[in-house]
Amino acid sequence: MANRILIIEDEEKIARFVELELKHEGNEVEKAFDGREGLEKALSGCFDLILLDVMLPGLNGLEVLRRLRMEKDTPVIMLTARDAVMDKVSGLDAGADDYITKPFAIEELLARIRVALKKRGPVTVTATHNLSIKGVTLDEERYEVTVNGEVVELTNREFELLRMLMRNKNIVLDREKLMNEVCGYDYMGETNIIDVYIRYLRTKIDDRYGIKLIHTVRGVGYVVKE
Repeated sequence: MANRILIIEDEEKIARFVELELKHEGNEVEKAFDGREGLEKALSGCFDLILLDVMLPGLNGLEVLRRLRMEKDTPVIMLTARDAVMDKVSGLDAGADDYITKPFAIEELLARIRVALKKRGPVTVTATHNLSIKGVTLDEERYEVTVNGEVVELTNREFELLRMLMRNKNIVLDREKLMNEVCGYDYMGETNIIDVYIRYLRTKIDDRYGIKLIHTVRGVGYVVKE
């Protein structure tokens, strides 16, 4: 059965080129050239995946994604000319499944599409029990983190990253493994995003409460120690 893919891209030459390649692969494709039209199509149609440009007229890609995620969990790959880590983190935090930076090789885009179609969002872990280390308690059932009884507000990916580290306490986890497990798509060489999320966690937990919870193993990755 063919996958239905929506391309929301204001550069018509790029949209047409990608459309031809996707159709050659046996997919059904629709296009939109601005954010408002793209959001309307995304919400009213039934798509297996959406390719979403960040810089769009009408509504930018992040706003389109934010509104889409209020109603649907369709896999989204962000297309962006920006190469800054913070722009990629913003897209992932907004609910994107992946991103690719322009200019891109069509073979890489097709590979990322195949991955996103197989993995619809972050890896989920069956809730079993609370994890507690140094006064930090992670409640898997309530999806909540507290420090000495005080609730700490975390994003979904911050929570998943902390859970993986706490589940594997005293075991050093490399960035590659953390990227694959927490972000929910195959490792594509962007492990510096994990460093950004670690910095967020340290700001919210280690620095705020004076706890040395997350340790860096230089050149390898991170570990939570009791």
